[in-house]
Amino acid sequence: MKHAYKTTPRERLVYAALMLLVIVLGLASRKFAVWLPRFVAVYAGDTLWALLVFLGIGFLWPRLATLRVAGLALAFAVCIEFSQLYHAPWLDALRHTLPGHLVLGDTFVASDLLCYLAGVALGVLGEMSGNKKSGPA
Repeated sequence: MKHAYKTTPRERLVYAALMLLVIVLGLASRKFAVWLPRFVAVYAGDTLWALLVFLGIGFLWPRLATLRVAGLALAFAVCIEFSQLYHAPWLDALRHTLPGHLVLGDTFVASDLLCYLAGVALGVLGEMSGNKKSGPA
């Protein structure tokens, strides 16, 4: 059975550019949080992080169906969030580096799970709108 939504391989150059844009927007949402509406300042970074995960998986596996990319991205994001409940000295030391903090975070926040769902949903909607043959393959 074919999976829905993605019928053509993703363009890696496009996904690389989108990933770069999402990284810039995500970092900007944290750096300029004081000038953003509170809702955006609080939730944009985590939402964009999940979108970045979606785009990254799509970049690595350009022929993978959209819904599979979404499932993998959501599973990865949820696992990372729940990993924040575990604190070992080596892991906390990693989380205190900039790359470790950006990828792994440091504190479990249940509302982040909704942000991840929204970020992955944005990726799915973006692919569906960009694919003229959206719908079951």
